[in-house]
Amino acid sequence: MPDIIDVDFANPDHARDLIALLNEYASGDMGSGESLPERVCRELPAALAARPWAHALLAYVDGKPAGLAVYFEGFSTFACQPLVNLHDFMVSAPFRGQGIARQLLDALDASARRLGCCKITLEVLEGNGPAQALYRKMGYEAYQLQDANGQAVFWQKKLAD
Repeated sequence: MPDIIDVDFANPDHARDLIALLNEYASGDMGSGESLPERVCRELPAALAARPWAHALLAYVDGKPAGLAVYFEGFSTFACQPLVNLHDFMVSAPFRGQGIARQLLDALDASARRLGCCKITLEVLEGNGPAQALYRKMGYEAYQLQDANGQAVFWQKKLAD
């Protein structure tokens, strides 16, 4: 059973483990396929610490970083309540298949409830079938308001490199 902790972005050990797991995620087949730029590795923990609405959970197995959930507080105008958006979510390859993802999602659910959130949102790649199956088992579903208009699609517009 993993130990799941709330990340203190100012803690050097937490920062190191966060960056290591994010690098594994970024360089993998569900990430960009490349490691994070050195500047991002250097600056990200402090940048997250400066944002009180930024949070993360780390899962440890026998003291080794095994999984990560980075999430941000947001707000639902239709519900007039806070929400949480799961931004980065991964389990390190050697620890997959041990239920860590489910336990991280349970911890995220508990955190969102403590924050008074009405829902948790996330984005998942079309090609990530295992993640989609897990999310469905955990009660997540594609977002839509009216059947006639279909499901929401996550888009982006890059503003700078």
